[in-house]
Amino acid sequence: MYAQPLLDAIAEAEQLVRDAPHIDTEADLLEGLQYLAWGIAACTHIAFDYDRDHPFLQSGTGPFTKMGLDNPDTLYFGTRVQAGREYVVTGTRGTTTDLSFQLLGGEYTDAGVPDSETAFDDRKLDIAADGTFEWRFTPAANAQLVIREVYNDWSARRGTVTIARTDTAGTGPPPLTRELIEKRWSVAGKQLVQRVRTWLQFPQWFYLNLPVNTMVPPRLTPGGLATQYSSAGHFELTPDQALLISLPMTDAPYLGFQLGSLWYISLDYINHQTSLNGTQAQGDPDGKIRIVVADRHPGVTNWVETTGHRKGILQFRWQRVSRPLSDADGPTVELVNISDVPARLPFYRDNRISDDDWRARIALRQKQIAERMVG
Repeated sequence: MYAQPLLDAIAEAEQLVRDAPHIDTEADLLEGLQYLAWGIAACTHIAFDYDRDHPFLQSGTGPFTKMGLDNPDTLYFGTRVQAGREYVVTGTRGTTTDLSFQLLGGEYTDAGVPDSETAFDDRKLDIAADGTFEWRFTPAANAQLVIREVYNDWSARRGTVTIARTDTAGTGPPPLTRELIEKRWSVAGKQLVQRVRTWLQFPQWFYLNLPVNTMVPPRLTPGGLATQYSSAGHFELTPDQALLISLPMTDAPYLGFQLGSLWYISLDYINHQTSLNGTQAQGDPDGKIRIVVADRHPGVTNWVETTGHRKGILQFRWQRVSRPLSDADGPTVELVNISDVPARLPFYRDNRISDDDWRARIALRQKQIAERMVG
């Protein structure tokens, strides 16, 4: 059977999911099995739709193919590129906040993070008056190209981006062979197992070794992303507890905060407010943003929902920064009882939100994500 390598890999990956150390409840397991299904879809898409000599930008992660603590504010595209071949990336700049390009010398694995060969954002490109641009490059070694389009406002207009290899543009691949199909089934299986192993490891390396219910000061993001700082942590809350997270309003064009599960994926950001960015977050008159992380609705605009997760990941990102960020730019975290939230928010009267207005916020998220996915 051609599919046997993938079937074997699915069984192995399912066992990895079932044996994951963070599973405490049936809900944790069910989330893992959903995550596994998304991984199967993503890995078969990447393996069967990829052609070495005719590259095409693919989305390896999205709202239904999550991995790698995917950012709710980001569209991800990528492909593999071959050493010594010239590539041309062309596109039209949208009105999103950031468009960045990165060449990775390999893939993320459970053994480590690949080196970044180059990383820059669109300010390095010559963008024409009509928004069009072109970037030509010839990698010195085989690499992974990753392109990220980042929204600080979900109503922004997404751009376009394509890739071609100049020596094969205008030609087509040869007919399928038995060997190629066998290889693709095998590759899909190997990628699936590696995907599950890798992202189970990352919380152990970068989050769970930190004191619980705290966040580190802003730091350059590991992995070589240009002009991005991040602050990481993890939470553990009972239904009667909340985290009050405060930070100064930033001069960085992009600020994003999100929660993630210990599967190292974002929580449901379409139907729940599990993330906030610089446009969505409400600022207070004293120049600070105050976020309440809790399972129960505290009745404030900046509630970020844990959606029943007792444990999970906390993550801030700043992008296109014009200066190094310091401890003073980062978050402070306070663990409180949910009943004490009104007393702990100095501008609570300004922070309150009605049930109808909250439902309108969620409806807007649903609409804007739908428009982004098909735009």
